[in-house]
Amino acid sequence: MLKAHKSGIVAIILIVIFGGLLSTAYVTRKKENVGTSITAVGSTALQPLVEAAGEEYAKQNMGVFINVQGGGTGTGLSQVAQGAVDLGNSDVFAEEKEGIDANKLVDHQVAVVGITPILNRKNGVTNLTTAQLSDIFTGKITNWSQVGGNNLDIVLINRAAGSGTRATFEKWGLDGAKSREAQEQDSSGMVRSIVSTTPGAISYVAFGYVDDSVVAPKFNQVAPTDKNVMTGQYPIWSYEHVYTKGKPNSKTQKFLDYLSSSHVQNTLVKKLGYISIHDMQIHRDVDGKITNK
Repeated sequence: MLKAHKSGIVAIILIVIFGGLLSTAYVTRKKENVGTSITAVGSTALQPLVEAAGEEYAKQNMGVFINVQGGGTGTGLSQVAQGAVDLGNSDVFAEEKEGIDANKLVDHQVAVVGITPILNRKNGVTNLTTAQLSDIFTGKITNWSQVGGNNLDIVLINRAAGSGTRATFEKWGLDGAKSREAQEQDSSGMVRSIVSTTPGAISYVAFGYVDDSVVAPKFNQVAPTDKNVMTGQYPIWSYEHVYTKGKPNSKTQKFLDYLSSSHVQNTLVKKLGYISIHDMQIHRDVDGKITNK
């Protein structure tokens, strides 16, 4: 009985000792990142990539939490400029957004997104020129027969006025023209759904949202493909920017490095329909000047 009692005491002591060691090891493992929360706000076009990368990063770095919210490019830039969030996600250069002091922000380009007009399959059009696209969205052309298509009234589906996708489309697809007032949608999936089920409809989405339910026409006889964006032949695209207010702290910088890593660029970026920043053969600055990389 005494031996059994002693062995029981030893067992309890060992459990306490090893249990304490395990508990201490667990706490130590988390202490490095305890309380580390990185908040990213802004572009809904970039949101899926930052969310997916954030989930992976958090799993690999115990104690880190990446909080990703939408709200649009304008919100992301204003929030990060005010210091309210760590990262501001944007589809446009900060210099292009009125009311933003771009000099206080640091640009981290993490991907490229190609944008294409999408048409209902009954419209009967497979190519549009810059002039035609501009005239359609400004209301000068109102029927598809005016551009060689079927006798259908044109139905415009726009993105919200503060959308970075809309700004990019108007700048590079409409040659700077502003679209007339029309139905607006925030969700790319909803845009595609409406266009696919509405004869005469036209809108625009990122390449990743194009499927067989709609037509993605050529633009000035150039197909909207990743390759044509990479080489500079297709102009309707934008960088996906993540802005910080000044130089980011070390923990935020580590996450930004992860976003630009070969792993994320070769897996998540391509899987989610973006173009890897590493695959671009050209560089385009805020003024539209293109140089070879």
